[in-house]
Amino acid sequence: MLEAAISLGGLVSVVAACAALAVSRSTLYRARTPRQVHPRLPRPRPVRRIPDEERDQVVARLNSPALVDVAPAQAWAQLIDGESQYLCSVRTMYRVLAERGLVRERRDIVHHPIHPRPELVARAPNQVWSWDITKLRGPAKGILYFLYVVLDIFSRYVVGWMVAPSESGALARELLEESYLRHGLAPGQVRLHADRGGPMRSRTLAEKLADLGVERSFSRPRVSNDNPFSEAQFRTIKYHQSFPPRFGSIEDSRDHFRVFFPWYTDEHRHSALALLTPADVHFGRADAILGARQRVLDAAYAQHPERFPLGPPRVARPPSEVWINPPEEKTISHTAMETH
Repeated sequence: MLEAAISLGGLVSVVAACAALAVSRSTLYRARTPRQVHPRLPRPRPVRRIPDEERDQVVARLNSPALVDVAPAQAWAQLIDGESQYLCSVRTMYRVLAERGLVRERRDIVHHPIHPRPELVARAPNQVWSWDITKLRGPAKGILYFLYVVLDIFSRYVVGWMVAPSESGALARELLEESYLRHGLAPGQVRLHADRGGPMRSRTLAEKLADLGVERSFSRPRVSNDNPFSEAQFRTIKYHQSFPPRFGSIEDSRDHFRVFFPWYTDEHRHSALALLTPADVHFGRADAILGARQRVLDAAYAQHPERFPLGPPRVARPPSEVWINPPEEKTISHTAMETH
């Protein structure tokens, strides 16, 4: 189209040619006049640029043992105040360092260790226990009680609990030792997972768990999702309709949980356990109960098959394995954070 406009430009006016072919005149003029490429002249050296020798001195001074961990602005002030020496401006210091790829964090700061992501799996009861401590409000502001709960993550069965007036490794040691012995566990059978609170990392508890042959696992700092089962159960406890705003005394709180935990383990039908109770899963009654459920469903289907458009119903089963932080490449049907 542009070539046609150029050809017509010799026969008719430029305006008419461009109008007939819908080409702008500026485009036509640019096409007629070849672009002249001018050679780029080298950029002149800035008058204020300090010589290369002085730039080397600036880099050497900033990388000296006295200033290697100091920001350029701090180094500029130290040199002027302490040695009455002016090398260059702060901006020039940054520019010289940037030319040599030396702009970085210069301060001597603490580097926190990288904690590994815990990955634990339970395929049967008494393989992984999770425990934590939560606060309970007492009769007045500032009065607190502390609820310790040890939970089996596969069955959600509460294997141990207590309410105490304080948090301590000694109390945790008593609870976990008593729970361990009551369930008759063998050394190395169960792994114990917790967050990084003081009682969890206490030497008193660590020594007892070593004696019992219990391997410990810890959440990463400030990552609550690394201990999801205990966190989710505390939410269930505190949102239950029977949970009071405050407890009148520590004995009052103990009486409350003497009723709550038997209900939770023996009567509460857990949504993540195919509506079985934690006790059913923990003590191996799940298959018998699910078999009875299936027989009821089979009878219902035989009597009214038209009510089941998707075919014979099958009972849901609890997960065969439960993870804390499953490997990212592993696809499992069960997630750690579910409603209780």
